[in-house]
Amino acid sequence: MNNYTFVNSEYIYLAIIPILIFFWYFFKNKENFGSIVYSDINLVNYKKTLKQKLIHLPFILKIIASLLLVIALARPQSSINWEESSIEGIDIVLAIDISGSMLAQDLKPNRLEASKDVATQFINKRSNDRIGLVVFSGESFTQCPLTTDHNILINLFQDVNSGMIEDGTAIGMGIANSVNRLKNSKAISKVIILLTDGVNNSGSIPPLTAAEIAKKYNIRVYTVGVGSEGFAPYPFQTPFGIQYQDVEVKIDEKTLQDIATITDGKYFRATNNSSLKKIYDDIDKLEKSKIEVTEFHKRNEEYLLFAISSLILLISAFILETFYFKKII
Repeated sequence: MNNYTFVNSEYIYLAIIPILIFFWYFFKNKENFGSIVYSDINLVNYKKTLKQKLIHLPFILKIIASLLLVIALARPQSSINWEESSIEGIDIVLAIDISGSMLAQDLKPNRLEASKDVATQFINKRSNDRIGLVVFSGESFTQCPLTTDHNILINLFQDVNSGMIEDGTAIGMGIANSVNRLKNSKAISKVIILLTDGVNNSGSIPPLTAAEIAKKYNIRVYTVGVGSEGFAPYPFQTPFGIQYQDVEVKIDEKTLQDIATITDGKYFRATNNSSLKKIYDDIDKLEKSKIEVTEFHKRNEEYLLFAISSLILLISAFILETFYFKKII
């Protein structure tokens, strides 16, 4: 339903001026009629011509034009009422490892970019969910809080790169930061999707301690170990440019499994792009809960319609006075 408001409502008081002029005009013309009474049989058959009936039309048009101009000066705006609606969804935080080892190319083009691509597809499918993004390496920080505006989330996701923070793998910090984003959520289902390719070697919070905290807030953690079995090509900077060397893949699967078990989640292993996509497809089948979303629409300026109408009436009054009601002086 549309609502109309005025930005400069004080200008509405100017409408008093044309209204006073209107009453003054007709009071003045009433006094101009003669008061001498005489008899004339010809008056019985007297009829006013169309021009005589419309003699006051230009003045009336000017008054209406003045009122429309006052409304235009007050800047009317239309808007739609705020609407409260319930939609189905869950609250999800994506916790992504951005350590240097995520540049390994056993997934194409590398682990980090493959993870970003698949996660973006997952976000696009979960249109009714609130999703947030936490990144971690030697430390952890929130890249995007929980939001239903997935365009902003994806744009911020694309800006994520390895080397943004101190290198390392602080799995516990990544979980703890994610829990902090979810702990006040009222959704029935609260989920962390933790993706890493290494062993916890940084941060002040052990991974299993962080898992216990998540359990306290009824948050399930789905852990994903990303990386092929054995060795993977990793880029090294040399005096001759970037050279690739096979390095051993070390993932603490035991810890990731324990985190999932403690929080009633699941552990997955992604050794290539297709298996990573399947993991997100499996998580996509999670239960849903209702969340409240407030929607609103942008205000629209409506003054132009009143300004143009005022101009048209003024031009019409001028044309009538000049060509139809012109007087010979």
